[in-house]
Amino acid sequence: MIFISTNEKFVKKYFFFDIDGTLSTGFPEPYVPESTKRALKKLEENGHFLSIATGRSHAKAVELLDELGFKNMVSDGGNGITIDKKLLGIKPLDKENCIALLEELEEKGIPWGISMENSPIRYTKDNSFVEYTNDVYMKNIVDPNLDFHNIDTFYKLYVACKPELDDTLEGLKNLPFVRFHDAYLFVEPDDKSVGIKAVMDHFKAPYKDVVVFGDQKNDLKMFRDEWTSIAMGNAIDALKEKADFVTKSADDGGIEFACEHFGWI
Repeated sequence: MIFISTNEKFVKKYFFFDIDGTLSTGFPEPYVPESTKRALKKLEENGHFLSIATGRSHAKAVELLDELGFKNMVSDGGNGITIDKKLLGIKPLDKENCIALLEELEEKGIPWGISMENSPIRYTKDNSFVEYTNDVYMKNIVDPNLDFHNIDTFYKLYVACKPELDDTLEGLKNLPFVRFHDAYLFVEPDDKSVGIKAVMDHFKAPYKDVVVFGDQKNDLKMFRDEWTSIAMGNAIDALKEKADFVTKSADDGGIEFACEHFGWI
């Protein structure tokens, strides 16, 4: 039995951190503040569970595990689970809905791309997507013979269009999507809480012991009543309104401040 100095019984917490704007800060060269590194080290020393929670694909985020000092990760917007650096699985997008959207994009002449495997690669059938977006986020492979009807697994889709077209695409109404750029959007899972619950179920741990940190729109569904939700000082207003606690900004020791406030370190 582990006890803290106040003689209260130790309660293991399960921490899930967004990356950009939460764990890391700074533009165009992001970095992890020393205060955050101290807090993470103390949390781990105190026996708590630490995990990344990101919308990035496992293939794009796995390289950050060592860099950020983590062994666990909720990736793919909640559909990917990694425990102790072992990928337990990634749930793909709904196949029929993806095909329906791609058929609509073809009909309307809108460029698209597909991630069909756990790799940092996007597949397109011509150069129109890259020419339209000038995107260098990931490696792009052009396959003129690519037929999306023959693809069994869709992890992400990429749609090259301006924001004003988002509401006009019927296929988007049946799929989760986020937009980080004016030139294109990502069709990808957007509920990190799904992955968080899967991790907690894996350990048979109660949801009330979850603590999440976030700052942006794609963290909104991660902020739930079942657990403790902490918004960074630099977070959007909508997230702050859902938060149980608003800490300082990421570049002003926000994670460390919150952990000290709640007595976790």
